[in-house]
Amino acid sequence: MEGMTIPKPAVLVLEDGTVFKGNAIGKIGTTTGEIAFNTGMTGYQEVFTDPSYWKQILVMNTAHIGNYGVHPEEIESDSMKISGLVTKKFSPTYSRPSANGSLQEFMERDEVVGISDIDTRALVRHIRSKGAMNAIISSEDLDEESLKAKVKEIPSMAGLELASQVSCQEPYIVGDENAPYRVALLDLGVKKNIVRCLNERGCLVKVFPYDTNLEGLKEFNPHGIMLSNGPGDPSAMTNVVEHVKEMAGSELPIFGICLGHQVLALSQGLTTEKMHNGHRGINHPIKNLKTGKGEITSQNHGFVVSKDSVSNNGEIELTHIHLNDDTVAGIELKGKKVFSVQYHPEASAGPHDSRYLFDQFISNIKAYIEETSGVETN
Repeated sequence: MEGMTIPKPAVLVLEDGTVFKGNAIGKIGTTTGEIAFNTGMTGYQEVFTDPSYWKQILVMNTAHIGNYGVHPEEIESDSMKISGLVTKKFSPTYSRPSANGSLQEFMERDEVVGISDIDTRALVRHIRSKGAMNAIISSEDLDEESLKAKVKEIPSMAGLELASQVSCQEPYIVGDENAPYRVALLDLGVKKNIVRCLNERGCLVKVFPYDTNLEGLKEFNPHGIMLSNGPGDPSAMTNVVEHVKEMAGSELPIFGICLGHQVLALSQGLTTEKMHNGHRGINHPIKNLKTGKGEITSQNHGFVVSKDSVSNNGEIELTHIHLNDDTVAGIELKGKKVFSVQYHPEASAGPHDSRYLFDQFISNIKAYIEETSGVETN
């Protein structure tokens, strides 16, 4: 029909040689990364801007993506962090009055390559069966044999250190200078909502580059340390693990999330493992073993702390488990104000069942202030 734009073709090729053909979305070009899928039904903009997805091509299980556009308040970092996007139906137009642009424009701005109009249900079933693998999307090179050769050159996510590529370069401060609590945040790929959740609870937050040591954090005179989420293989972050070991040896309260949780675990002699296909979505069931209560949580990780290594360490208490596969979802250092979880209590997008963990962190900070200064907190 006159006036209609003819879509440009695109090809998705997986590491095992599986091919999907569809239409190009976002930037015209070629992109590579580990392919992963997210089961969340909403919050695509928050997901796409989460630094934990760095170097990953993301498949969205939701059939319709882009229909509500993008909004300036729904970003978790300064740009889209996914390497590529795979969807069933993609909407270049949007219907939400408060949106300030289309997802297509957002992808073009951040140079993200994508593919739509493929059978994402079949693709996700394939990944679930075969496990995580690398992939390539191209809307400029449609030769399948050429793409199959290129996909074999992509480095494996196992052994890949990526936090340095998404961490801040210089420290910066967020919040009220007169706030009662001061938190030093180690930026391994932090989401903005983690900082917001701390600000809302009376914290002045100073965000530090990923490789800052305890001495560097202490220049801020913090009352607590936050270890953020982020991308890549935690076992490849040997220097950061050593720094976190030093932090855990101090008396400062510590709260770790996702990659921060894994790095804390490694600092205590635990081990991590690469998962078959990871946990990514906003409906993952968790059980708090200390309270017996269940939580619906937001998750995004392809590595996990070994449960056997937790069981064999008398200094570590297992506090949370994932009810789908019984994997480690939370730990605590016995006798210390140090704990971490594998999931995202800041949950943006996602449920708010786990926000109490920020309150637990603040309670630990209050106790620390009282113990070290003798001054009671409210």
